[in-house]
Amino acid sequence: MKNAILFISAVLLLFSCEKKIKSIYVKDMEELELAIEQAAPGDDIVLKNGVWQDAKIDFYGIGTKERPITLRAETPGKVFIEGASFLHLGGEYLNVKGLYFRNGYSPKNGIIRYMIGEDRTANHCRVTSTVIDGFTKPNRLINDRWIVFYGKHNQLDHCYITGKSNDGETLRVFFTGNEHINTYHQIVDNYFGPRPRKGGPRAETIRVGDSKTRVSPGFVNVSNNYFEACNGEVEIISDKTNFNSFKNNIFYKCEGSLVLRHGSYASVDGNIFIGGDESDFYGGIRVVNTGHWITNNYFYKINGSNFRAPLAIMNGIPMTPLNRYLQVSDVVVTYNTWVDCKSPWQIGVGQNIKSADVLPISEIRSAPPIRSIVANNIIYNTKKDESPVINHSKIDGIRFKNNLIENNNIKYTTYDVFQNGTLKMKKINDWLYAPEDDQNPILNEVYEGYDFNKIQNDIFGSSRTDKNTIGAISSLFLAEKFKIDKKKYGPDWFLPKETANNQKVFLASSSENELADKILQAADGDIIELTDSLYTIGESLKIDKKIVIRAKDSINKVKLVFTGTDDSSAFEMSPRGNIKLENLILISSKDKFAFAPLKEKMFSNYSLFMEGCTINGFNYVLKATKGSFADSIHIKNTIIKNCKNGIELAADLKGDYNAEMVTFDHCEFENVTGNVINFFRDGYDESTIGGCLNVYNSTFTRCGKADSNGILIQTRGIVNVTLNNNTFKNNPTKLVALLWGEKNNHQRNNTIINSGIIKIEDQQKLNILY
Repeated sequence: MKNAILFISAVLLLFSCEKKIKSIYVKDMEELELAIEQAAPGDDIVLKNGVWQDAKIDFYGIGTKERPITLRAETPGKVFIEGASFLHLGGEYLNVKGLYFRNGYSPKNGIIRYMIGEDRTANHCRVTSTVIDGFTKPNRLINDRWIVFYGKHNQLDHCYITGKSNDGETLRVFFTGNEHINTYHQIVDNYFGPRPRKGGPRAETIRVGDSKTRVSPGFVNVSNNYFEACNGEVEIISDKTNFNSFKNNIFYKCEGSLVLRHGSYASVDGNIFIGGDESDFYGGIRVVNTGHWITNNYFYKINGSNFRAPLAIMNGIPMTPLNRYLQVSDVVVTYNTWVDCKSPWQIGVGQNIKSADVLPISEIRSAPPIRSIVANNIIYNTKKDESPVINHSKIDGIRFKNNLIENNNIKYTTYDVFQNGTLKMKKINDWLYAPEDDQNPILNEVYEGYDFNKIQNDIFGSSRTDKNTIGAISSLFLAEKFKIDKKKYGPDWFLPKETANNQKVFLASSSENELADKILQAADGDIIELTDSLYTIGESLKIDKKIVIRAKDSINKVKLVFTGTDDSSAFEMSPRGNIKLENLILISSKDKFAFAPLKEKMFSNYSLFMEGCTINGFNYVLKATKGSFADSIHIKNTIIKNCKNGIELAADLKGDYNAEMVTFDHCEFENVTGNVINFFRDGYDESTIGGCLNVYNSTFTRCGKADSNGILIQTRGIVNVTLNNNTFKNNPTKLVALLWGEKNNHQRNNTIINSGIIKIEDQQKLNILY
């Protein structure tokens, strides 16, 4: 008996020794590299609190499932990775947690990369509870990815990823050989966004594969993530391999869609898409390829159209090239709910047969969806929607069964796809509506399609076996209990900075350098009021924050005279600069600029707003530079006169462009000799908004005499153009504008006197970017 007790004690002692974790504290890169080199299974490498500058970390090791090797912060959130830094993993069973990347960028392609070099691949590795905040390249046009997956069974969870503004996906999963397929990667419980508008393609938040992997099995799981203002381009998520899952994610006010681009057999279940009235570009789910199951999703005020429609089922290309569009087939769309969405179902999206004369045959999307079913869905509108279904092509390849529409008590009969009915919905919060429980007769008419019995729960987890109804929500009780808790996404230690609501007002006199000093002192969102009537500005004013500069006297305008060097700008727009000018008069000579972004290192966008101003005598009012991007330019009640050039937004090629939202409202252009408004985009591409130009209630007089192309308002390649209620008088040009009729270019109620015409060209031949 005594020997047995001794034996058991020895075994327990040995077991406890084997499980003991060895913590290795390191204070610099030399110690870290040595610790990584000597690490054994179960070791715990701890990075000392503080700033780790230029930390190029290759974390290689072979741990085990039971005893992984861990690299972690001494205190989560107090280890700051800055400068030219990265973390690349290779080996087996490695864990990373608690790091904070900020104030820098990776000198390689990948901040976090599940491979070291070209061959040391990571498998069964995990990065958790980590933040990447604005760790972006200094040049917006340089391509990279922040997080790069290779290998198999790797995981990113509870991370906070925000602020990527340069070219390339935020997260990319690669499939480059047998060791990188059937991956079972887990991308879960993360926060993604905001990602600003990029003004060109290649700005997805997540991309799984590419066109060459469209037949590869992925088995990637993207679930329980929160996407906020992911506005880089039309595709928030681009799925390009097979058998991937996208479940229980929340997309909050994102100007893009979850796109089943090249992959097939995806499961898209239980996702929530929340939009609003402030943007017409919020997107939902776009369907390409075959075999997808789209179930239990909820959409609120998703107002995008075509590629960004709440549900966009695309046309394909017969005999499609690898990188284009396969015909939609064998797709199931069931148990979903759309509330107050604009034209929520759009079928045959992308059909472009009329463009056959300007596009190669490999671009003509003429194959409508086939062998698919749309069943048991609800569309609910508190206001009448004239066209809840838009058929761009042919709709007869889809079976519609037991779908219900409540169109504000107005019947919809254009297509035989709905049952009209009166539906009582309870408003639970600002965006969530759920059917009242006393409506079982109308909700119980469920179509039992093939394999529908495998859909066992609704969007909030209620059993469809116990109680099954059409729409995403079958239990009012669970819907009422549901709340979005943003703290569930990302690290539990991280709280993003909230915008302070303590706006200050600074007073600036005309004393030398006082205005520049006040701009330097001001914080983001502050106001500077000018107290004198005349200011002389000898050097460019740097704008790198959100700021308002206005006349203190709202009746009498303040005059600013810029006397800087030739080709300099009165206001130098830096990354993240956002300026609003009110009731000012800017004057200079015709060898200077009123506004210009930096010539290089414009890693993030800028915005410009003017109201009640006058711009007089400049070479350029605004001149874009290569790689610069204005998110918004809004000019209202402003006079632009006697300038050699007006607004020049034409510095980039290959699909990129230099501004997104450009508006002129109640403005006067007089004697602007060239480039009055020159907004240019090169290349045929549908990955972005494509630029928006709105010109309302404005006058153009004696402008454009130096334009060699003879067009007053130049908009080549810009997708969204509206010219309404303007007057064009005595402008020596052949054309006022050349609009792209096949796109969203429109004009109405314009008065043209001795200024040429507005010509509409239905099809425009542009360069193919792919």
